[in-house]
Amino acid sequence: MNELSLVILAYMLGSIPTSVWVSRVLYNIDIRDYGSGNAGATNTFRVLGSRWGTFVMIFDMLKGLLAVKLALLVPYYLQNDFARTNFQIGLGLAAVLGHIYPLWAEFRGGKGVATLFGLILGISPLTALGCVGVFLMVLFLTRFVSLSSILASLAFPVFIIVVFNVDNDTYRIFAVAVALLVILTHQKNITRLLRGCESKASIFKYRDRRRER
Repeated sequence: MNELSLVILAYMLGSIPTSVWVSRVLYNIDIRDYGSGNAGATNTFRVLGSRWGTFVMIFDMLKGLLAVKLALLVPYYLQNDFARTNFQIGLGLAAVLGHIYPLWAEFRGGKGVATLFGLILGISPLTALGCVGVFLMVLFLTRFVSLSSILASLAFPVFIIVVFNVDNDTYRIFAVAVALLVILTHQKNITRLLRGCESKASIFKYRDRRRER
């Protein structure tokens, strides 16, 4: 397969509207009519709970991970690490674009954070683990999925540029762009966080009940 075909395939893979299909099949609703109106993992946590929120998050991550692995279907990229990384970024972005504007769901999707993470996991596993650590720590302390996503995305360029000092200008620029994109797509969440009216995820219930006693 040539590069253009793989990019189109990555977009179609990213277009799988996990939360929309889960909400329709299991609850006979459209997740986009509830909560924040967003078709992503955060709103699924909010509307359907942690069980299906976790399922949607993992599946959306896999979309980004599988998209970047499509580069391995081209023999040239098996031998050229620098070119492979750049092409994988392109494939991953196509999947993220598909998640935000899904072909299979009237082009009304999510914000792409989980799919972005899958992209990072496919290219830089250690960086992904670092971002996961930030995400889980913030989520445990605050129960805000949106805040956890924002801070994890801000940690991404720090890991790439400062911690691991990746020698790839394209990847460095991409890392900064990801952080800015996540902030841009979470403006409403940031406003709600500042106003103190952002919804918390229904996780760590046992811990929270103990604190309330």
